[in-house]
Amino acid sequence: MVKGRWISKVVILGGGTAGWMTAAALSHTFGRAVEIVLVESDAIGTVGVGEATIPPIRMFHQMIGVNEAEFMRATGATFKLGIEFRGWLKEGSKYFHPFGSYGVERDIGYFFQYWLRLKDKGQVPDFSEFSLCTLAARSNVFAPTSERPGDPLQHLQSAYHFDAGRYAKYLKGLCLERGVSHKIGDMLTAERDSENGHVTGLKLKSGELLSGDLFIDCSGMRAMLIGQELGVEYEDWSRWLPMNRACAVPCELKSALTPYTISTARPFGWQWRIPLQHRVGNGVVYSSEFATDEAAERCLLDGLEGKPLAPVNRLKFTAGRRRTPWHKNVVSIGLASGFLEPLESTSIHLIQSSIQRLIRYFPDAGFSPLCAQAFNKDAMREIEDVRDFLILHYHATEREDSELWRYVKAMRIPDSLRERIELFRERGQLNLAAEELFPSTSWHAVLLGQGIRPRTYMPTMALQDDAVLAAAYSKLERNFKQIVSRLSDHAAYIKENKLTSEMEPRL
Repeated sequence: MVKGRWISKVVILGGGTAGWMTAAALSHTFGRAVEIVLVESDAIGTVGVGEATIPPIRMFHQMIGVNEAEFMRATGATFKLGIEFRGWLKEGSKYFHPFGSYGVERDIGYFFQYWLRLKDKGQVPDFSEFSLCTLAARSNVFAPTSERPGDPLQHLQSAYHFDAGRYAKYLKGLCLERGVSHKIGDMLTAERDSENGHVTGLKLKSGELLSGDLFIDCSGMRAMLIGQELGVEYEDWSRWLPMNRACAVPCELKSALTPYTISTARPFGWQWRIPLQHRVGNGVVYSSEFATDEAAERCLLDGLEGKPLAPVNRLKFTAGRRRTPWHKNVVSIGLASGFLEPLESTSIHLIQSSIQRLIRYFPDAGFSPLCAQAFNKDAMREIEDVRDFLILHYHATEREDSELWRYVKAMRIPDSLRERIELFRERGQLNLAAEELFPSTSWHAVLLGQGIRPRTYMPTMALQDDAVLAAAYSKLERNFKQIVSRLSDHAAYIKENKLTSEMEPRL
């Protein structure tokens, strides 16, 4: 790259998952043509109790050259087919949000709409019976996604659970091999250009001045550059997503190694279970308005399946986003740019999509404001779509057993979500943009799971013969059950394919 016109040096403030994912992607994209320096404090730890992801992480790993077996062994990873939601509609209720898709849509057409028509006449079972991921999760079995055209296993999509601390360490190793410079240090202040206000360097506690062209703020909720230094406003969404606290702790693995995350609703919030090869990640997400820290921690510790392996880690946060995550020559990624609770495992994906967006709009040395404007517009649309999907889980509930659930059930929701729910309730129809993170599978699973039933189906669905449709659905149901019956146990698959953690070979 020619000096003067192009960015020649990128400085990343903060390590952890966001920092090292960013460094890995940029170093893979630019090689050594752009100098990349990551600086982090050794006085600030990470949670690292377990992290759940969604399928697009596979694309990110492919983009940066990650070997799946190597990654899984290094991080104690397991596979994830979706999330089981317990007690979200009402006490004792349960539904599964699967990855992949329902049915084989290209063979049958408007799969959900035809199912609605047949369901009205009692000719088909529950919609969940047509999801391979759901059926596999129920049986604790797993198989990789097929790449063969027409193979139903194309619809068995998966992501991962892994140890977040080990993941950052694994990516760090990749980055150092690719020439990324790593510095340990605490930032005291940032130096700015007197004319345009751009950051020109970071003054470290050691006295060193770390100069650069482009600065990436991965300093977490402290947002040391985008927030503290540049003063970009944070938009608070707690009126819709009131959870503002979490406590987390890993414990011994005693139950089955399930290929899915569990989210259990509690009177004051919800609890997660993330199974890794060597331990289980556990946490409770709650609102300080509806529960005390002591009550949440007691709920967490009383529900562990095994002995705690570390002290309880307490976190405070506010749901929301930076109004302009890219401002001047600073781009915020991860928690510095915003926070949405981990209800649908979107934290790492929002890091990933921000990185990919940065690469797409990567600036030259002139820093045209058009790049930042495009980046910020796309970022706003994405996080608002995810926000609405999370609000749906809370608002669409029959629970009235606590102050929290009465509040979220009655709260006024964004018009964008209200309109989507109303259209679905009227005729089972979804208007989804092509770029939205959550596809129709996700919306169908949660809308139905949270008790929203369409009044009718689209008129165009009345043209097919009932008997032909019912026979096709019945055949597909039988085929799916047969496919799942032949799959390997999840833990056995990991062991047989030599994916067992290098540190705790326990499977």
